[in-house]
Amino acid sequence: MIAQVNKSLVFSPVDIEISYKKQNPFLISLKVQCFCSSRSSQNAKVSHSGSVQSPVTLHSTRVSRVARTDAQRVLFDYLHCTRNFDFNDAEHISKNSPHFIENLLTKIDNDKDVVRLLNKFLRYNPINEFEPFFESLGLRPSEVPSVLPPHLMYLGDNDMLLENFHVLCNYGIPRSKIGRMYKEAREIFGYNYGVLKLKLLAYENLGLSKTTVVKLVSCCPSLLIGGVDREFVNVLGRLNRAGLKNDLIGGYLSAKESYDWKRLIDTVYFLDKVGYSEEQFRDLLKTNPVLVFEGSGKKVYLLFGRLLKLGLKVNEIYSLFTQYPQILSAKRAKNLLRGIHILLGIGMGVEDIANIISTQMELLCSAALKGPVTLRRQFKDKKDSLCQILMENPLELFHLDSKSEVESSKMLSSRGPTNKLEKTAFLLRLGYVENSDEMARALKMFRGRGDQLQERFDCLVQAGLDYNVVSSFIKQAPMVLNQTKDVIEKKIVCLTNLGCSVNSLVAFPSYLCYDMERINLRFRMYIWLKEKGAAKPKLSLSTILACSDARFIKYFVDVHPEGPAMWESLRNT
Repeated sequence: MIAQVNKSLVFSPVDIEISYKKQNPFLISLKVQCFCSSRSSQNAKVSHSGSVQSPVTLHSTRVSRVARTDAQRVLFDYLHCTRNFDFNDAEHISKNSPHFIENLLTKIDNDKDVVRLLNKFLRYNPINEFEPFFESLGLRPSEVPSVLPPHLMYLGDNDMLLENFHVLCNYGIPRSKIGRMYKEAREIFGYNYGVLKLKLLAYENLGLSKTTVVKLVSCCPSLLIGGVDREFVNVLGRLNRAGLKNDLIGGYLSAKESYDWKRLIDTVYFLDKVGYSEEQFRDLLKTNPVLVFEGSGKKVYLLFGRLLKLGLKVNEIYSLFTQYPQILSAKRAKNLLRGIHILLGIGMGVEDIANIISTQMELLCSAALKGPVTLRRQFKDKKDSLCQILMENPLELFHLDSKSEVESSKMLSSRGPTNKLEKTAFLLRLGYVENSDEMARALKMFRGRGDQLQERFDCLVQAGLDYNVVSSFIKQAPMVLNQTKDVIEKKIVCLTNLGCSVNSLVAFPSYLCYDMERINLRFRMYIWLKEKGAAKPKLSLSTILACSDARFIKYFVDVHPEGPAMWESLRNT
């Protein structure tokens, strides 16, 4: 009987109902299957991978939020209830595969009854479950077709993929990062039970925290292929020899980057060869980790090589990178290299170029120049005269060749032509983004020349505060640097005389913004209260200084019977 059934025959719903009354259940299931096959051949095309492709319908123009939400609910029910997916997996897939959802909605022509129509569609048209799965893992829709396994439609048919996916999820790796891991290191999703877990633990055994391992393998999934990566271990060992903790490497990594550990360790060895001491290497990583880690050290060879060829000594180059850590940002490195190219192009000697770099690094990094042809044209190809002028006054280079002539003339006018550039360079060292709104506000907020701001900043570092810490709290309280160096030093001395650590400024940098009278008056009152046993022994700076006068009197003066008299005595003194 089965052999006699024509596969091209189309059965209608009425045929199915009649069959139910007259024939056995096996034939009923056979006819239903033929019905689905013939209907789907008319209304939709099924790709070789099993995904349903249908002509565009009315839904292709715009999908309403209600329709999309209904479709997500239908897909969740299908995955969880019909296909027996884990609840969390079904929920994540249905909520994080918008492109698949939109395609699914094109299969129906009525957005008023999405739930019923999509349920009906999914009842007769199985989907390729890998499509929404990979999209929910962070892959772009254009990347999904390239990772679809051939001849498979159901995730359950690839049990090792699901097993290793769940190992990564349970370890703490965000699902949105796993798509990239699959694309770059597909082998790890074919490991047998328990293997992937052991590989993750192997990196913890190197002394890395779980959080660091998560970030590490998310950026570099290839580390999980084979044994523990030897080149990575070498990089880690070099950091340890410089006195840096293992987990610091997590702060140097970016999710947007890919890392070549062999090239990284070659970069580190290169720094050793050119004479960097352990202390210099440590300071360089603390102030400018991008030197080694961004591009896996490619910029090191490029810039160091160029500067060494110009005759700069290793210590001079080290000093430049320490003083101007922003030098290795993509834009500024490009400006610097172009500036060198221009100076070489007009015939200037390497020693003179090295001198200009040493004294005008900020300008070379921040200014976008046109080229040597423009300079030669302005001087009618009189190279000797041009070189002489630039050696006597390097600022003329930016006046004559700046792409923004209007801005250049403003920067070079009146009081010190480098004022704005110096201030800009200082703010870039603090971590501000060039030409951003934040930078524009900061330029107005910080008062003083760039060298004065740097002097005040250095004063805080010399007091014992970490460079990065000072950079951070200056961005929180920029008014700190609007005071002279002498005032800042007096307030720091006052702080230590009061028995407080300089590190207490980290939690409350605004201490440095209060006038000396307020500081002295309130702290003397607080010390008197402590001696009387009427105040807690350790209160934060903000608790003592930030409150209003009325609140201070209530909680620090009136709490003791002799408090008001003592307060008046201190004020008169």
